[in-house]
Amino acid sequence: MVSRPAPASTSLPSESSTATSEGALPESGRFWRELLEDVRDAVLVQDVGGALRWSNPAARELFGGARPILTAEGPDVGHVEHTGRRFPARIRTLPGGWHAWTVTSAVAADGPRVDGFLAASAPRLASARGRHGTAKVIAEVAAAELADCVFVLLPTTRGRWEWWSCDRRTNHGHGRIRRVPAQLAPVLAGTFASTEETEAKAVPEEEVATLPAIVAERLAVHPSVTVVSLGFDGGAGVTGAVVLGRRGAPAFGEDHSRAVTEFARAAGTALANAHRYARQEEATRGLETTLRPTPPPDVRGVKFDVWYEPSSGLLDVGGDFYDVLPREDGSAMFVLGDVCGKGAEAAALTGRVRQTLAALDLVEHDNTTLLSLLNSLLITGGSGRFATLVLGSVLAGDEGLGVTLASGGHPAPLVVRRRGGVEEITLPGTLVGISPQARFAETAIRLGEGDVCLLYTDGITEARHHERPSDLFGDERLRELLAGCRGMSGREVVARVRTAVREWLGSGTHDDIAVLAIEASRPVQ
Repeated sequence: MVSRPAPASTSLPSESSTATSEGALPESGRFWRELLEDVRDAVLVQDVGGALRWSNPAARELFGGARPILTAEGPDVGHVEHTGRRFPARIRTLPGGWHAWTVTSAVAADGPRVDGFLAASAPRLASARGRHGTAKVIAEVAAAELADCVFVLLPTTRGRWEWWSCDRRTNHGHGRIRRVPAQLAPVLAGTFASTEETEAKAVPEEEVATLPAIVAERLAVHPSVTVVSLGFDGGAGVTGAVVLGRRGAPAFGEDHSRAVTEFARAAGTALANAHRYARQEEATRGLETTLRPTPPPDVRGVKFDVWYEPSSGLLDVGGDFYDVLPREDGSAMFVLGDVCGKGAEAAALTGRVRQTLAALDLVEHDNTTLLSLLNSLLITGGSGRFATLVLGSVLAGDEGLGVTLASGGHPAPLVVRRRGGVEEITLPGTLVGISPQARFAETAIRLGEGDVCLLYTDGITEARHHERPSDLFGDERLRELLAGCRGMSGREVVARVRTAVREWLGSGTHDDIAVLAIEASRPVQ
């Protein structure tokens, strides 16, 4: 925010001039109370358009009646420039978009203020991503204001340092170098090991010479070389240092040392946060790999197609799930379900359910028995959550694909016949994980070549319209959609459902979605 001169005058407006000026200050009591809090200091008032409209006696005395230039360095700090001198100022936002500038020191600073530099660098450090990106930004910001050549050094494996550099001539660099023994580089070694208050220390010329050539040669031409610790964070385990080479006078004069140390503390915090974030991402990827369902395997006489789309969240996996597990006799067990809840806790329970069923399937193939055992295990586990699911098995034979199904309180499967028609498979059964007295029933159907049995979660039927949130996709709309899928393959049916539901949702959010299509591929010869 830089002021522009008022068109009517090139001098500071006086108190008396405001009474008749078109730009007179508002008569708001709050406006004047905010302003008068600082009248003992030099105060300048800027209107919503950036023009200087009022000054108090202290300001007119300080600037001799001339019109200074106001420059913001952050939302609430800046400086007032007059005859080549800069005076630090605090900015207060007033009603109506006006601003009051209070000069905080009548002694002019010789260069840019440290607070302004730190305020400007903070968002850049905060927006950096990852260890590499954050170290690169640290080097960039430091080279722009604190030094002519900067190296960020972080310890890495096998007795080496990873480095990032930036200077005003060759821009960026990155690589790895050997660590220099403490006896040859005691200042650097002490900086890395330091757990005390951050302090910038001069690096002797002979110590610079002991560094690997790619660093030593670039720093050797700088008369002043200092190093400052990035600090040590016990939780993240981050430690490192910034080496600054400077040819000329320090940019911040007597405040330069403070600028370096406070920047290093902020940079160390940003690096520690980046390290924690990277560890969280690594853990998240590991959980996703473990918990996310895998594509269905090939099974003789049947084709499986899926649509799996968790709701947005930290993990790319949710409370909906599916699995297809082939057996040695040529059959396969399949399951599709929905665990109560969302997010990481629901995803963890889906992992337990899938792993439990996979283990039980090794010793038990009866669908209702599998559901009963799973029900008991969920209750014993004490999670307090329940699940709905459809569990079954498929086996290809001479007369098509034999399918047995059992349900635990889940939406009924729908069968799309190749020659037309949609059939609902009624399956009585209670929620899994609620009651020890839960009962489950089983039914058997047969799929001819091209017939498709569709299993789905309520993320389909409860999808909300993007313009009418109270309007759900619903069971009837799904049945009508499937009625138009006559003769389509399982893959085409899933694609048709996906397209329709996504159009219904628009850009709106949705619950977890899982769809499993079971298609009889051809009769066994």
